[in-house]
Amino acid sequence: MKKGIIALAVVLVGLVGIVVFFQNMNLKRLGAQQYYVQITQDGKRMEEKLDNGEKVVHYEYSMKGFDSNGKEKSLTFTAFKELRNEAYLRIYVKGDKVSSYQEVQSAELPKEAGRKLETVVN
Repeated sequence: MKKGIIALAVVLVGLVGIVVFFQNMNLKRLGAQQYYVQITQDGKRMEEKLDNGEKVVHYEYSMKGFDSNGKEKSLTFTAFKELRNEAYLRIYVKGDKVSSYQEVQSAELPKEAGRKLETVVN
């Protein structure tokens, strides 16, 4: 009886761990290459009309990004809000498509990417 209760508790803890892992894991970032950009211009405002008549606004950005070794890549991605000017972003790329992004601080930039971004801005 005790062994059954212990086994059940272990299974429940394992299931809770799996649920927490998948809630905090962004699968769009899994296995993606990372590039770094700095927002230096306003995004191009794009509007789409959904089948129900609702308008959806998003902003398209095209710029140069750099990986941790300083290798350059042209990136185009969209955001559902205007991004903060001068913000640094980590861009996740799968194949040739941007799958996700997140804002980072300048201290989080890899050395080579940070140096390349300085030369692009200046």
